[in-house]
Amino acid sequence: MKWIVVALVVIAVLVAVVTLIGSRLPKSHRARVEHTFSAAPETVWRAITDVEAFPSWREGLKRVERLPDRDGLPVWVEEGGFGKMTLAVERFEPPRLLVGRIADPGLPFGGTWTYEITPVSSGSRLRITEDGEVYNPIFRFMSRFIFGYEGTIQSYMTSLQKRLVSP
Repeated sequence: MKWIVVALVVIAVLVAVVTLIGSRLPKSHRARVEHTFSAAPETVWRAITDVEAFPSWREGLKRVERLPDRDGLPVWVEEGGFGKMTLAVERFEPPRLLVGRIADPGLPFGGTWTYEITPVSSGSRLRITEDGEVYNPIFRFMSRFIFGYEGTIQSYMTSLQKRLVSP
């Protein structure tokens, strides 16, 4: 019984320390990752904008449900191991610029991803910039020290590389 109490106290102290550190971190962050693909900008553009095909190539994504467009721009719900998340396109300038926003105010995080596609001699370069916000101090701690701000973008780029190599 004594060990259970000690374990609970240790866990409570850890949660308190994580919360304290997380509360001291800024809510906003910027992460940027670039990758060069041996595919034309139009091919990369089609891959990153074909919402219905996302589950076939994005790791961890189980399904996508399209919602009615807002102001003529796509809106959808993604479902993965993380749960459900609504996303909406804010800017759509084929085949070079796409800005998507987390459109679900109930989540403990939010922000935008800006996709910039630039032609290069070997194909195209995709730069993804995340302007993110993490509202919950525990999630803020985890995103900064455990997952890393670039982790989700890196995973996306890896999945996209596989998709473009074997469409």
